[in-house]
Amino acid sequence: IYSEDLTHIITEEGIAHLVRCRSPEDREQAIRGVAGYTPVGMGRDKRAVENLRDRGIIQRPEDLGLDPRLATRDLLAARNVKDLVHASGGLYDPPKKFR
Repeated sequence: IYSEDLTHIITEEGIAHLVRCRSPEDREQAIRGVAGYTPVGMGRDKRAVENLRDRGIIQRPEDLGLDPRLATRDLLAARNVKDLVHASGGLYDPPKKFR
């Protein structure tokens, strides 16, 4: 992922607040810190990621008071692709395979 305009990444691992990063290195480690067990995530520097978490740049579910074991689909704002289209005011036009 590369874009100076990208401000946040949200994954099941947590939130990376890229807008708060002070350097390209912070930005890289923030992305890696929420990439999970992927090739990108496995390349993270654990010490740097913990530092970013201490600074609030990376937030894990437990940092937000959330218990991942209690997460269910009924907590989602959008439960299906039709809900996403509606929430976007029709701006999101999903590929046919998702309709």
